[in-house]
Amino acid sequence: MSAKFEIVTDSQGRSLKVTGDLLAGMHGERQGDAWICPLDSQNAAAVRKAMPWTAPIPVGLRKSIGCGDRLGLATPGHILAVQDSDMFPVLPQQSIREMERSKRSPQNVMDDATWGVLQMNYQSGFGSDADHLKNTGAIDDCIAAGFVGFTLDPNEYVDNAAHTDAPATLQQKFDSLPWNELETSAADLKKLYLGTTPGGTIDDEALLRATGKYSRAIAHVMRLARHIDSKFDGQPYDLEVSVDETDTPTSPAEHYFIAAELKRLGVNYQGLAPRFIGRFEKGVDYIGPLDVFEQDFAAHARIARELGPYKLSIHTGSDKFSIYPIIYQYTGQYVHLKTAGTSWLEALRVIAMNDVPLFREILDFAIERYPIDRASYHVSAELAKVPTHPADSELLGLFDQFDARQVLHVTFGSVLDQYREQLYAVLYAHLSDYDAVLKKHFDRHIAPFQSN
Repeated sequence: MSAKFEIVTDSQGRSLKVTGDLLAGMHGERQGDAWICPLDSQNAAAVRKAMPWTAPIPVGLRKSIGCGDRLGLATPGHILAVQDSDMFPVLPQQSIREMERSKRSPQNVMDDATWGVLQMNYQSGFGSDADHLKNTGAIDDCIAAGFVGFTLDPNEYVDNAAHTDAPATLQQKFDSLPWNELETSAADLKKLYLGTTPGGTIDDEALLRATGKYSRAIAHVMRLARHIDSKFDGQPYDLEVSVDETDTPTSPAEHYFIAAELKRLGVNYQGLAPRFIGRFEKGVDYIGPLDVFEQDFAAHARIARELGPYKLSIHTGSDKFSIYPIIYQYTGQYVHLKTAGTSWLEALRVIAMNDVPLFREILDFAIERYPIDRASYHVSAELAKVPTHPADSELLGLFDQFDARQVLHVTFGSVLDQYREQLYAVLYAHLSDYDAVLKKHFDRHIAPFQSN
């Protein structure tokens, strides 16, 4: 390929400079001896077709890290961190909820990753993750955009009340399960699961609680997985199942039941995200006794090895530095660390480094929005603990303060609605700073998972 490709940036944004002939299907404006091409979907599709290394591939069971990017500018910094590690990067990764809040589409997410990979000439491969998918319409949109990795979220079908229901209520729920859809009977299910299992002993009550809580969710996962199967027609893709947003932690027995049921129903998944014990809150370290976490996590890792192996996926996984050594000790390569909002915080760090008045506006606005925006997140920050009127020299210290981090984290959609143009203008002028802070931050995430 004789053409030279370069991502160029000015105050108006980014474009692709092509010196030489345009690729088939590409369009742009001739300027001297080069073409200046918009970073749009038509040109991104042409790049992926001509240079397949700019398109995602299935990750499989490789040790991996999810690098969510809410702004579409973080891929170069993520690549700088992963390129010398043995963690396989998942670059285009965003949940439908986050796409809606950041006003992006699945195609935007995919195309932005393509441009970042092209800019870095990164040819070592990367995965994709259409995250927290709940219905076939969203799945189809992500397939059309080029995703080959999918995280299914059946939490709307999880019956959290079954955790504390009276025995009579549990029995009624058990009797009314969609047995035809589950492709089994009550009697056969009892034969399968009552007794000693890799997740511990399951008695009648434990089975009723597990089925009441999860069986309808499992049926929904099966429906969605079979839909994806029909679209890929035998071609490989990645599948993860997430039950991490339930009201109570997933017990080892429940983990075993979920994993075994998915296997029985023919769902071919590479990753499972239970809700682990303790508190996994946005943008901050793990909250809870480490010895209790280790004991519980070891049981989950054992089940994943025995029934799979499949990867344990750590959702809300960023900044949990105190438990990374424990996670790696028990999973080895069979782990996926999923991050997203932490890269948004690093973007705000760049704002604080380079435009103090704008950052102060964003901070005040985030404090105002936090009581509303926190509703859909597991966070415990208290506004009264966010430092008031910090000096300029203290602003960067906010990124090490628990409450400030969470306030800035969960208000990203509102901040983008209010300050999108100003925020992007500063970042476009300081992309090298963004790359540098991302590399430094992600180096800390990756180091505990390195085999050497």
